[in-house]
Amino acid sequence: MREIVVLGSTGSIGTQTLDLVRRNPDRFRIVGLAAGGGRIDDLARQALEFKVEVVAVAKATAAQDLLLAFYAAARANGYDAGGFAVPKLLIGPDAATELAAWPCDVVVNAMTGLIGLAPTLAALDAGRTLALANKESLIAGGELVLARLGGDRDRLLPVDSEHSAIAQCLRAGTPTEVQRLILTASGGPFRGRTRAEMDDVTVEQAMRHPTWDMGPLITINSATLVNKGLEVIEAHLLFGVPYDRIDVVVHPQSIVHSMVEFVDGSTIAQASPPDMRLPIGYALAWPDRLPGAAKAIDWTSAPSWEFEALDDEAFPAVALARAAGKRGGTAPAVYAAANEAAVAAFVAGTLKFTAIVDVVSTVVQAHNVPIGDVGIDDIVDAQVEARAMAAQLITEVEGRSR
Repeated sequence: MREIVVLGSTGSIGTQTLDLVRRNPDRFRIVGLAAGGGRIDDLARQALEFKVEVVAVAKATAAQDLLLAFYAAARANGYDAGGFAVPKLLIGPDAATELAAWPCDVVVNAMTGLIGLAPTLAALDAGRTLALANKESLIAGGELVLARLGGDRDRLLPVDSEHSAIAQCLRAGTPTEVQRLILTASGGPFRGRTRAEMDDVTVEQAMRHPTWDMGPLITINSATLVNKGLEVIEAHLLFGVPYDRIDVVVHPQSIVHSMVEFVDGSTIAQASPPDMRLPIGYALAWPDRLPGAAKAIDWTSAPSWEFEALDDEAFPAVALARAAGKRGGTAPAVYAAANEAAVAAFVAGTLKFTAIVDVVSTVVQAHNVPIGDVGIDDIVDAQVEARAMAAQLITEVEGRSR
């Protein structure tokens, strides 16, 4: 029985994690949950269903609403006043970080954005196995995160479908036999368009991902291919393969989730219908596979798969991420922070879609990476400066467009 803490339990990855636990009660038990303040009723129902020990919320007002929602859910499910245990509440901006160190076997970090860094570090410092869906925390933390592993890479398990695929493919050979990693990308909703053809893209159009149902930030990142740029940096950090040997290829069907090419010319691919329960289950049950986590490919339907080169001119985000990754230090954190600010402006209607990566590029190029070892304060300061510069650029762009 593995005890699990889920950070970001009401989001897409969080709810699918809970679904796997629900289907495998003999293997997993949820002991703690954390979520943002927007889905209090959902969080209360989850806490009641899984009888968790502890729930973390950032705002005191959300904690009060959570208790009310918890009692309402208990009454709706027929519990009498003494028929259930109220979970312990962790309250405040550091609540998720405190929960990440709670006694358990696996912490699933499914938070969105750079706020996931402190919980990632806390989980690893506490000796937990970390199933990481919050790629921004690894990208921003870089070597700082890896140092927390103490050489035990098996404590950091990727939940991204691409990196889970690579981890599975790598079991086919030794590290010295790896020639290169090939990350696949669906191409997003604007695959095949030129930059000019994306100039007037709306938020609604950018949110129509052809394959996955995800939150706003990651969905828009997939449309700009910033998400794939982040994944290139993540792949380098997770697997220690140089950037020059990490490629991206467009695969619209999203069936082949990534590949590893070995020195003898063999390429091993991981293929399955798009379902995040497979990589989640792989991380939860590691080093075993979780039976029935997701459906397999129906080979009787004669599927057709396409692969094509990435258009770096229309989608420069991947090349920009690769350059930031090579610079190292705080440059990847700046890339991620500037992008979050630019995406927020796009959603708010103050920045064009094509200007998102333009803003990120300008901020990254202007950033001076500190000399020497990078600490948490350096990362935080770099993020703050990146957001401030991005905000200034966005204001200037908005002013010129009026």
